[in-house]
Amino acid sequence: MSRTGVANLPLHYGKAPRWLFERMVKLAGGIVAIIIDEYGNEEFLRRISDPFWFQALSCVLAYDWHSSGCTTVTCGALKEALKLEEHGLKVVGGKGKVSRRTPLEIEELSHVFNFSTSAIKKLKYASRICAKVDNAIIQDNHQLYHHVMILTERSKWSIIQQGMQIDKKYARRYHWLSDNVDSFVCEPHKAIVGDICQEKVLDMASKESESNQRTCVDLVNDGPNHLKTDWAMLARDHNQRTLDNWSFPEKKSKPILYLEMPRSINWAKMKEIYDFQPKNYEQLIGMRGVGPNTVRGLALISDLIYGDKPSWFDPVIKYSFAFGGKDGVPRPVDRKAMDEAIEIIKPGIEQAKIGDKDKIHAIKRLQKFVTINQ
Repeated sequence: MSRTGVANLPLHYGKAPRWLFERMVKLAGGIVAIIIDEYGNEEFLRRISDPFWFQALSCVLAYDWHSSGCTTVTCGALKEALKLEEHGLKVVGGKGKVSRRTPLEIEELSHVFNFSTSAIKKLKYASRICAKVDNAIIQDNHQLYHHVMILTERSKWSIIQQGMQIDKKYARRYHWLSDNVDSFVCEPHKAIVGDICQEKVLDMASKESESNQRTCVDLVNDGPNHLKTDWAMLARDHNQRTLDNWSFPEKKSKPILYLEMPRSINWAKMKEIYDFQPKNYEQLIGMRGVGPNTVRGLALISDLIYGDKPSWFDPVIKYSFAFGGKDGVPRPVDRKAMDEAIEIIKPGIEQAKIGDKDKIHAIKRLQKFVTINQ
């Protein structure tokens, strides 16, 4: 599988004015139509799953370059702009409550694309498991609030999600692509791009966590009673102090947050998992009701009692995504990736069936985008 990127963006409130959004829809439709005509809709999926290309497109459409809104508004414009009869693509999902309609919208779309029952099931699963990975398996303190899936008639897909970290006023964007799907729970990243790297993030999707994953599966398959014993061992007062009060020497009152155990576990769910007997970690985390607390609790038991350590490294491995604009000082970016984005977008603007004035403004925005990032 190819999960192509993550981006960190300042959290902004409000919404795009209607006059701007209408122009964004018109321009997005024109650009996408040319790109699909030249390269095909599967190439468009590959491009939109590239965070650099996505950011360049958002810039061209005139939204904030370095803002959480560039995700939600650009995806909203694409949802209105992409037409089945013209592009062979459809966008489902969206922001907030709309994101939870994704399974229903996949069902509705299946009648148009003539998806088989098996294809519908796989698409729904992909939508759900991608959200589970970014919300629970990788615990980076960003709560998902935006989920969009772009589909082709061949049931290829790209997923764009965004999570919110309210206390830091930042949002993080996650890009997924269906090509070469192998595993949703082991090294799903092709490239990860972000602006902020956190000190400790539980990443159970890392290859370094494979041994921990296997132990987690063994734990739940061995029965709730054994698991309760392990849990009680860590929950006893003297052991709990080791977990929660283990302090930095220079900051006696500050606990090491990544050692914090969840205060409770759903034992009824553990019994249900035991009865199911998952064969691997993906089956375990794919079960409904297995959330961040269960993932974290099992990971810590596997680590602290059985010695199988998970990864505590933030999967954001490149911190150079801020393109500048009204919010801050520009930083270096991957110029090759940006050049590739521009190479595709500019001809699309020039050939798009839109007014000359809109073309001129769009190209100026693209040129400004390039100049700022030199």
